[in-house]
Amino acid sequence: MKIFITGGAGFIGSNSVEHFLKQGHTVVIYDNLSRKGGPSNLEWLRGQFSDGLQFVEGDIRDYRRLGEAIPGSDVVLHLASQVAVTTSVLDPREDFEINALGTFNVLEAVRHYAPEAAVLYASTNKVYGGMEAARVELQGDRYGYADYPQGIPESYPLDFHSPYGCSKGTGDQYMLDYARIYGLRTMVFRQSCIYGRRQFGVEDQGWVAHFIIAAVLGRGLSIYGDGRQVRDLLHVSDLIRAYELGIQKIDELRGQAFNVGGGPDNTLSIWSEFGPLLAELAGREIDVTWGDWRPGDQRVFIADIRKARDLLGWQPAVSPIEGIRDLYDWVSANPDLFLA
Repeated sequence: MKIFITGGAGFIGSNSVEHFLKQGHTVVIYDNLSRKGGPSNLEWLRGQFSDGLQFVEGDIRDYRRLGEAIPGSDVVLHLASQVAVTTSVLDPREDFEINALGTFNVLEAVRHYAPEAAVLYASTNKVYGGMEAARVELQGDRYGYADYPQGIPESYPLDFHSPYGCSKGTGDQYMLDYARIYGLRTMVFRQSCIYGRRQFGVEDQGWVAHFIIAAVLGRGLSIYGDGRQVRDLLHVSDLIRAYELGIQKIDELRGQAFNVGGGPDNTLSIWSEFGPLLAELAGREIDVTWGDWRPGDQRVFIADIRKARDLLGWQPAVSPIEGIRDLYDWVSANPDLFLA
């Protein structure tokens, strides 16, 4: 197959490119290389693979460029996006143009130039908004849902908070509607906290990698809130398996959205549990400063992943402790990547 990956030099993108190239597919990376780590990820891929890898430097806001690059694609994996809530608040126009208009451009390019392609979209759990109706309670040294023991399901009302939530949610809904209206073979993955190798995490996005990078390099960390916030974690390799199953079942399940996260069995509080693990890995206590809760910070997000289990035949295989240890070892072996 010919697999076209927008944002293919990013964290999830580069891991996906590696996976599909190892399977013998042709992979086209479409990326503007604006994200930190993108050039080094591309160099790493080119160093591994001499056959089957193509690179097109392009921006998803450029419809003409997309229209030139996408024909002949069997699969379009749409990962390119603006990824931080804080950035969206500072520059909502650019956030809209990348996430909403860019996704619309991808869909239109597929509709006109590759209408038989399977289209997978990396959406976000932020489409569920602040979830004020989901009661949260303190359960020991962590927060948890009072009424959703399996996590938040796909049927939970959508409520786009922040420019980022609006722009990603727009793309999410366009993907589903293009299956209804135009018959495109689309599928949406509402992703939780994804982590793994080749992630250049920063404070605003990619917090697991950001914490590990800070620990390895001896930098301090800022924790907002009380550290008992809980997230479900999903290793990037498990996410890519979900993509693969989605491609295989696209005709049966097109036009549907799936929560893809760690689920209730793969959760971690961001400091009351992650802090001691990080200190153990580093062999020392981590220097932390504490700040007030930030607007919109959720005390809990855990995805209900039973739909993906039942219809895709998918569930996570990598535990947070296993995945975090692997990421820590990779960052420790490659500190120069994070010094610039």
